[in-house]
Amino acid sequence: MSDYLALSDDILMKIEKPERYIGHEVNAVVKDKSKIRIRFAMCFPDVYEIGMSHLGIQILYDMFNSWEDVWCERVYSPWLDLDAIMRREHIPLFALESQDPIREFDFLGITIQYEMCYTNILQILDLAQIPINSADRTEEHPIVIGGGPCTYNPEPLADFFDIFYIGEGETQYRNLLNLYQDCREKKLGRTEFLRRAAKLPGMYVPAFYEVTYNDDQTIKSFLPTEEGIPATIRKEIEMNVSNTYYPLKPIVPFIKVTQDRVVLEIQRGCIRGCRFCQAGQLYRPVRERDAETLKIWAKQMLKNTGHEEISLSSLSSSDYSKLPELLDYLIEDCSKTHTNISLPSLRIDAFSLDVMGKVQDVRKSSLTFAPEAGSQRLRNVINKGLTEEVILKGAALAFEGGWTRVKLYFMLGLPTETPEDIRGIAELSNKIAATFFETVPKEKRVNGKVQIVASTSFFVPKPFTPFQWARQCTKEEFIEKAYLTRTAVSEQLNQKSIKYNWHEADVSVLEGILARGDRRLCEVIRRVYKEGSIYDAWGEYYDNERWMRVLTECGLSADFYAHRERSLDEILPWDFIDCGVTKEFLMREWEKAQREEISANCKKKCQACGAARFGGGICFESRPDEGLVTGGC
Repeated sequence: MSDYLALSDDILMKIEKPERYIGHEVNAVVKDKSKIRIRFAMCFPDVYEIGMSHLGIQILYDMFNSWEDVWCERVYSPWLDLDAIMRREHIPLFALESQDPIREFDFLGITIQYEMCYTNILQILDLAQIPINSADRTEEHPIVIGGGPCTYNPEPLADFFDIFYIGEGETQYRNLLNLYQDCREKKLGRTEFLRRAAKLPGMYVPAFYEVTYNDDQTIKSFLPTEEGIPATIRKEIEMNVSNTYYPLKPIVPFIKVTQDRVVLEIQRGCIRGCRFCQAGQLYRPVRERDAETLKIWAKQMLKNTGHEEISLSSLSSSDYSKLPELLDYLIEDCSKTHTNISLPSLRIDAFSLDVMGKVQDVRKSSLTFAPEAGSQRLRNVINKGLTEEVILKGAALAFEGGWTRVKLYFMLGLPTETPEDIRGIAELSNKIAATFFETVPKEKRVNGKVQIVASTSFFVPKPFTPFQWARQCTKEEFIEKAYLTRTAVSEQLNQKSIKYNWHEADVSVLEGILARGDRRLCEVIRRVYKEGSIYDAWGEYYDNERWMRVLTECGLSADFYAHRERSLDEILPWDFIDCGVTKEFLMREWEKAQREEISANCKKKCQACGAARFGGGICFESRPDEGLVTGGC
């Protein structure tokens, strides 16, 4: 391994956390460049500590580096201190493993996990000395490819990427890299490679599509510009999740990162069908990993990293059918090495509380409920599938088990929300506090009290959800709703036991604009970046006035992108993508929301969402009321 570093000792001594930039971490992969045919830089466009905690990049890093002819390295957004130095001294952005400039690589892959990182994507390109606009790149520049959940509406970033990979990364990357090698050997050039790449499954190349607009600014047409380019792009999905790539030797950072632990993904997808949740639709159908495989992986990953905690990752861990078996094994095995077990996304029921009692120190932990809405009526609208009775019963069991701190997560601004629904947030918090005093005798109360922390975020309509047609509240409406919530909390009998937190309203509105935006937002993103916007996800660096001013200067408005309800026949910017669930299903769910009707979860009854076409997962498992499903979706 070379001791060469892209940054001098003088620079490293001046910046915060130089360990972010030096590479050489345990399990980082270094290869002999003379034996490599393709170099791939994998980027998370945020600070190192956030990016190093992302499982998706670890999976792809492991997959790419398992191929002898490919070397995959990592790059993250430089923090503001180093950003300024690199610009001043014209230091090109570099990969951690080799410390080589990113501009020398064949591919730059950027995972796009959330809308507020969009300006950081331009920071990466700019510092790498790669033209920001795809149209300005030459044969000398890397192919810039985007992946991740935000690619399910890639249009606000269409100008900046050569390719978007729609779906899960395990399936098509080898074919794409083989195509690249073939085109390079035949000296076919960048444009011809992109033309051929656009015909591979799951690949969207924006340069080969044209958008026209109506007089009212809605989309008139979205069509490919050449024969043979597909009009619809279906997501890629890995159906065999037990026999695929997984990072059994995850990279161990030198510094503490957001998730400083082994992450074991136990399943993909979710059965619940919450109407606000994008991930619950995008990752259908539910695919479980084999429990025996997970046991082997857990043991190897803990041994290969030295981590002292393992986290079970899933959108809804309680719904994993082999959870009791897996947990029994982990509890026994981890107790020998004093390894902690983290269990996010659990429903609060007797089983879950029993498990958490075994793996947590109850004096130090808090429990989390996510009712999402304060009233049963609104929980039915969003298809939350959680009743007040279940919530209070779970709270009582938790208090009996020794927990004294409960976190509650709600959303404000949901479709059909009324002032009564908002007051319900305070009333439910009060009932949970009252449950503590009713359940726990005075002599058994630790410190004599309970703490209920109620937090509200603001609803952001997302593509490929039943609420993709909904209007989003304005900043002023959101603030008014938060004020009403705070006032209602102050009126409760147990107000001293309740703490209320809320999210920033202006950031939520911009997130809504970017989430459902079209190609015209590329110019907005480009201009706010040129004026200095980066790290918008970090509240202290977000400049809402700049975003809103530039939006107006570009002849666009928040009203059009965020604050209007869309008609069901409007062409949406992401309609050319097939995510697995059909638009007809999403329309049915939108209409059921208006009628306050719930839909049963996937294990209870198939809702004919369309995901059965993938030929596996929960769509083909037996249900007690239906027998074996054979693709009826």
